[in-house]
Amino acid sequence: MMEKNVLVFVAMLVSLSAVPGYSFTAYPTADQLTLSSSVLRGSSNLNAVLRTKKETCSSAVEDENNNNNNNNSRRDFLSTSAISVVGAVSSNFLILPGAAVAATGASDGNLPDLPPDAVRSYLQYRIPLQIAADSYMWEIQKQISRIDDWGDVNQLFQTNNNRGQGQPNKIERDYVNVMRILGLSFPPDEADAMRDAQFQFEKGMAKISKVTRGVRRDLPVEINPADIVLAQKGWDEGRVALNKFLSVINDSTGLKEMTLIPPAGPNQTKEYGRSQSRYTVLIKKTKLCQNRGGPALSQAWGQLMISGYMQDSCGIPDLEDYFFQSPQ
Repeated sequence: MMEKNVLVFVAMLVSLSAVPGYSFTAYPTADQLTLSSSVLRGSSNLNAVLRTKKETCSSAVEDENNNNNNNNSRRDFLSTSAISVVGAVSSNFLILPGAAVAATGASDGNLPDLPPDAVRSYLQYRIPLQIAADSYMWEIQKQISRIDDWGDVNQLFQTNNNRGQGQPNKIERDYVNVMRILGLSFPPDEADAMRDAQFQFEKGMAKISKVTRGVRRDLPVEINPADIVLAQKGWDEGRVALNKFLSVINDSTGLKEMTLIPPAGPNQTKEYGRSQSRYTVLIKKTKLCQNRGGPALSQAWGQLMISGYMQDSCGIPDLEDYFFQSPQ
């Protein structure tokens, strides 16, 4: 109690020292005495307020503790109930093992037994090669089956000779070059089988290129029905060759990660076991990113693409998640 009185007295002195003309050595005037009494009354009122606040805070703390105890009781009840519900659901809807495909690395399967270059090439090109297989399954096959899309098929074999620098066409870039790089890095026996599959794939693509040469989207031409059969035959030969190449990779790595393309038919997509909708989203997002100048420039575009919320500048799905998707 004495300490509180001392603090109040010090506060009073500080307040009085701020008054112009006030001196601790001179006798106070009537106005100064009136001010001093006001300060004392104010300090008394302050103490009363502080006591009231303290009592209020103590009461609030007790209420909060009671509320916390009640909340903890409710939380414990809800947690116990949730665990019971999850247990009941999981007992009725069992999650089959292997439903989620785990990512693999250099220490999995037969990869530790392969040459380092083969391991490095496989881990680098397995995702692009699988995306190329998805494209062969859902995009190129559809384009070949529709004569109106043969102009797009013809573009797959067009080489860009801009400024005298020949650029590979899409078939070479996405399929042949990848097959060549992988074949050169694997052991000799596997490399020979992969090279044979590559040559067989190129022969099938040559048939498609021959029948679609000169066909353009803006220049309709009459198509011989025999050419349609030849183009579909070339696609199937390419499918068989690509499957052969992927089978050699699966056997060599021991991982069986590359998905083979089933023959054409009503159940083809189901037998393939991969998601066509996810492939469509991946291609759309990739093209949108390319139209914005790639990931670097798309960051600037993303700052302008605001419609209620900030949209992703590129939005390309995670490629590893796409590659290791669960069977459909």
